[in-house]
Amino acid sequence: MSEDVVVFSHGKESGPWGTKIMALADIARASGWRVESVDYRGLDSVDDRLERLLACCAGLPLAPVLVGSSLGGWLAAAAAMRAGPAGEAARGLFLMAPAFDMPGLPPLPPQPAPASLPTVVVHGWQDDIVPVANGWRHAQAQRATTYLVDDDHRLIASLPAIGGWFRGFLASLPARAARVP
Repeated sequence: MSEDVVVFSHGKESGPWGTKIMALADIARASGWRVESVDYRGLDSVDDRLERLLACCAGLPLAPVLVGSSLGGWLAAAAAMRAGPAGEAARGLFLMAPAFDMPGLPPLPPQPAPASLPTVVVHGWQDDIVPVANGWRHAQAQRATTYLVDDDHRLIASLPAIGGWFRGFLASLPARAARVP
């Protein structure tokens, strides 16, 4: 089995195997990636959710690609610089309607230098939960590949396009060097 892993983080009101995660997990598996999805249900504290994500990542053989939606996008970005099993940076970030700059959430920890962590941000123009400007500011600061779609916060109508972008994102990541036994 591949040591390449995608770790999914769901939003505040959803679960670990919601519609977007199921669709993107199928794409990741078909592309040869192992899939994990963190279950945050029952955890109201952002700090507790972040610790659960980091604990999941610490148990992996190599730094993962982090994928998050809404609050899960915030969590993925917050964990990005220490998501590897030895505390190294994630391999990449794929963020959908990330809950940046939202009331009640702490500021993000310092982010990597632009372009040092491959990042994609997808946000819907009609998002009435997280303003599109919030995702755009982060994407601009990180020089992230950005897709703004005519969709709402859930991004379900855009899922076919998101799936294609996700497939391309995974394919764009550099191959891992073979491990020496």
